[in-house]
Amino acid sequence: MCSREEFQAQRSQLVALLVSGSLEGFECILDWLLSWEVLSWEDYEGLRLLGQPLSHSARCLLDMIWSKGAWACEKLITAIQEAQASSHSPKVHACWNPHSRQPTQDLQSHRPAVVRKLYGHVEAVLDLAQERGFLSQYECDEIRLPIFTSSQRARRLLDLATVKANGLAAFLLEHVWELPIPWSLPFEASECQKYISKLRTTVSAQSRFLSTYDGAENLCLEDVYTENLLEVRTEGNLLKNAHKVLTSRPDAVSALLRKFVYNEYQLRGFSEEAIKLYLRKCHREPGMADRLIQLLQSTSALHGLCHLPVFSWMVSKCHQELLLHKGGSPTTTTDMYLLILQHFVLHASLPDSASCGLGPALLRSRLPTLMHLGRLALWGLATCRYVFSAQQLQAAQVDSEDISLGFLVHAQSVPGSVAPLEFLHITFQCFFAAFYLVLSADTSAALLKHLFSCHQPGSSPPARVLLRLCVQSSRLKEDSELALLKKAEPHNLHITAAFLAGLLSQEHQVLLAQCQASEKALLRCHACARRCLARSLRKHFHSIPPAVPGEAKSMHAMPGFVWLIRSLYEMQEERLAREAVRGLDIGHLKLTFCNVGPAECAALAFVLQHLQRPIALQLDHNSVGDIGVEQLLPCLSICKALYLRDNNISDRGICKLIEHALHCEQLQKLALFNNKLTDGCADSLARLLACKQDFLALRLGNNHITATGAQVLAQGLKDNTSLQFLGFWGNSVGDKGAQALAEALTDHRSLTWLSLVGNNIGSVGAQALALMLEKNMALEELCLEENHIGDEGVHLLAEGLKRNSSLRVLNSCHKAFRQSVGSLPACNSVLEEPAEGTGMGRLPTAPTVWQAGCLFLFQGHHC
Repeated sequence: MCSREEFQAQRSQLVALLVSGSLEGFECILDWLLSWEVLSWEDYEGLRLLGQPLSHSARCLLDMIWSKGAWACEKLITAIQEAQASSHSPKVHACWNPHSRQPTQDLQSHRPAVVRKLYGHVEAVLDLAQERGFLSQYECDEIRLPIFTSSQRARRLLDLATVKANGLAAFLLEHVWELPIPWSLPFEASECQKYISKLRTTVSAQSRFLSTYDGAENLCLEDVYTENLLEVRTEGNLLKNAHKVLTSRPDAVSALLRKFVYNEYQLRGFSEEAIKLYLRKCHREPGMADRLIQLLQSTSALHGLCHLPVFSWMVSKCHQELLLHKGGSPTTTTDMYLLILQHFVLHASLPDSASCGLGPALLRSRLPTLMHLGRLALWGLATCRYVFSAQQLQAAQVDSEDISLGFLVHAQSVPGSVAPLEFLHITFQCFFAAFYLVLSADTSAALLKHLFSCHQPGSSPPARVLLRLCVQSSRLKEDSELALLKKAEPHNLHITAAFLAGLLSQEHQVLLAQCQASEKALLRCHACARRCLARSLRKHFHSIPPAVPGEAKSMHAMPGFVWLIRSLYEMQEERLAREAVRGLDIGHLKLTFCNVGPAECAALAFVLQHLQRPIALQLDHNSVGDIGVEQLLPCLSICKALYLRDNNISDRGICKLIEHALHCEQLQKLALFNNKLTDGCADSLARLLACKQDFLALRLGNNHITATGAQVLAQGLKDNTSLQFLGFWGNSVGDKGAQALAEALTDHRSLTWLSLVGNNIGSVGAQALALMLEKNMALEELCLEENHIGDEGVHLLAEGLKRNSSLRVLNSCHKAFRQSVGSLPACNSVLEEPAEGTGMGRLPTAPTVWQAGCLFLFQGHHC
């Protein structure tokens, strides 16, 4: 017999035995203990909870067995031996009465043998049990979940038979008796097959199930997945022989590595419809999702933040605080993270604290925990560590109470018996690092200057202060400090700086001032951060190259510019924004391919609205969307041109944009190529052309406008006297649309460039355009490639050109043009600059052969 004292003395060895194998071995031991009635059914259910680490379940089993006495301790030792023996020999040694009058009890008594005989036959048994009415389709689907192995499915079937009183137990007892004995594999082959099965099951489960940010639950992807937008890049092979690389931090991929990537798919976030769908999936109770959606639609800034899935998760998590409290909705990213901090702190506090909100008293009570987490976060950023071992947590003075707040979760992707911890999200690590810097008495001006610097981390000696703040107890050598700092990721330090600016805003200063001993230190930190931010902005603006003589000064924003603007927006100081752009003298601001979303649009509008001179704002190839368009409205009055190509904008966003543009005297050009526009926005566009008689260019290429929309737009074009460029490439206006546009342009005196490439125009539309060319004396360039005008349409256009003296360029790929115009008289002239916005630049002005005043190009450009 094994006494309880001997059992307790061998505890560490027993834990090692229980966890040395896989979960399969542990469950096999439970089978034996259950069959001998060492464990009750309640004991067994408590030990098989999903999501628990195997080491935790093993210790719970030892505690349970020890409390049952020496007999139970002896039985556990025997069960371990039986499980080890059965893993080496797949033979089944059991005999039971298939017609027993107590089938449920016999299933439990012979559980190990029943599980072994069911192995490999579970699918067939499930089909037969469902066919005979013992199981429902839902119960079969639950047992067949890919997260379970074949043995685990067999056990779940037996567990179900224990609680169902419909004859399932008797059916299994009789049917399993008739099953053939499993084929005996050599030990090595058997272990290999088990490992293959386990690996297949694990991969299948990981591709179907997803853990939440807080690690509290596992969700089926089919139930919670919400459609995202992917951006395809045509460059992007990062690793040798690697076909696909997945990373949550794409900014860590350097430009040198990115050039080896063949295709790059970048997650662009939620669309407006995806935000609604996500919230409805998270809140299925009646009315709750509708209330949240209504709140977002009435709060523009918060709606813009939810473009990123992590903010949609925050809104879902903090729905009670958002709906019940009247303190105003979050505006900045910092506001949102303080709201989630309030949610977690209140959840971990006494119930009476919930009505008080995140006040100074409650924050002070948790200040040691927040500072411990902040110190750990900052040290991790400085050393590029995002997963922390128990020793590292202890060095940062992070204890179990700090972990219980909920911001640190187990890193499940890291192997090992004791899983290390990581922050819920990398942005939470940056937030706590900023929180620590704001409230730390040791934060120096040199450190703040480094954080708001546009240089790479580690490039200046003041950066060494960063490590001294984090690991004050460690004395690292100079070389080690520099090596660690060179590995710090700039993107994460930029996020930290933006959070620091937000925490130092006027709105949050009162709260933070009441949480620390020295209000003077906080004010000094605010003043220093403000100076550093303003200095970095001025330095960035001064780095812009001088303008080319005779042209407006152009600025192509570098990645640091967007970050600096975001930091300025987080601080919410209009005076600082006004000072920052006071001396900015540019005519064109270009932010293409800069990952600009709705939140960045809000920051841009916050700063750019204070410019003294109008600019052309180019935001092509970003993720602006309808929500981002709404965020840009405050700065629309200073835009003389707005380029929004390829930004996932629909009719709703454009209609709202035009509604404001009608009152903006400066706006003269609008480019909307490759969006989601339909005929639904045609009325607004027609109104824009009819009301703004100084409007110059409208680009609508590659959208979904049909003949109906073109006919509506033509009505506005008739009343317009200023438009010079009209782009319709890649739509579907057809013959009727071409007829309407041609009629509107017959007497138009300002339009010089028209693109109708790829619009399914036939000979009828070509005839209308030919009649227009006979009377229109302003149009200089007409693009008609990729249509179906045919030979008849070609001849009609050629006849119209005989009476036209203004058209200089006719772009078409039709070979019949050469024959149609071959007999026309020739003259010499020069090719003028291509249409505005084509990106082709000025062509050489060498003499060129013309045919009847018209140059025929057979490979035109698209707009």
